[in-house]
Amino acid sequence: MAVTDEAISKIKDMLIRGELKAGDRLPPEKELSERLGLSRSSLREAVKALELIRVLDVRRGDGTYVTSLDAKLLNEAVAFVVDLHQNRSILELFEVRRILEPATAHLAAGKITPDELLALRNTMEGIDENTDIEELVAHDLEFHSIITEAAGNDYLGSLLEALSSSTVRARIWRGLTQEKAVAHTLAEHHAIADALERGDAELVRALVTVHISGVENWLRQAL
Repeated sequence: MAVTDEAISKIKDMLIRGELKAGDRLPPEKELSERLGLSRSSLREAVKALELIRVLDVRRGDGTYVTSLDAKLLNEAVAFVVDLHQNRSILELFEVRRILEPATAHLAAGKITPDELLALRNTMEGIDENTDIEELVAHDLEFHSIITEAAGNDYLGSLLEALSSSTVRARIWRGLTQEKAVAHTLAEHHAIADALERGDAELVRALVTVHISGVENWLRQAL
């Protein structure tokens, strides 16, 4: 693994120095391994690893390319890991959300457009205690996604999207449904939307903090 790590590090250095840029095709394997002083087998393993985390794109019969390096693409690996986490790890992920989401909503309060506000309110149309779990999860993901998008920070947005596991959300909404707490959670969503419409950034931050903390506390009792 140490040799593979070295190969990954050298390719990373090429990206940092600008020798390779988004969309570039890598030199042929023999040429690149000689240039980097690596064996072809270690280079091959490094390419496989970087393909898994969406840094490289191996196109059979065409070569290996640097991906767009888009933040959303690179955070796919984080999303995969989030779905695998259980119990204590889920709580730690919620602690991260509790830090990031209020700050994101605070940014969104000064930037959200009328169309985004309308879309935000539309996510809540027809949602109530009788809505099935799948639709509740879809509403929740879309509601928070619109706010994140409105903040206008691609890196922050893609990281939060990666942390927003639909698997975890389904588990939470199932529990909230059983405890007849769906109406309360939806009321919090309405309050957040109202504060965003008024452009009250500090209130938005406070409401989102309370909202995420409430779910986090419910999880602590449920796990």
